Amino acid sequence: MASTNQPQLARTVAAPQHYAPPSTREIRAQTVHRLLIGLAGLAGMLLLVSLANIIMNRAQQADGDMRAPQEVNSAKAGSDPLADIGVAPAAAPSEPNATAKAAH
Repeated sequence: MASTNQPQLARTVAAPQHYAPPSTREIRAQTVHRLLIGLAGLAGMLLLVSLANIIMNRAQQADGDMRAPQEVNSAKAGSDPLADIGVAPAAAPSEPNATAKAAH
């Protein structure tokens, strides 16, 4: 019923096997593979940095478009930014001239 013929998982070796160094073809194949992986990594980093640069430029352009009306308004309003936003009372128009005359 049960057979005693069991399959061998590994063949028996009569003599020890020594390390066989890779051939020049295998070494060349490994070198080319490493170069391709390195170049792909560099290309990926270049692509990532370029994409980040494009995103930053677009954000700066959008921010610049939003700031343009504010800069025009602040130039017309005067030189006191606290008075412009309403934190400090605005100086009377005659005061800057009076302080300039007193300094001379």
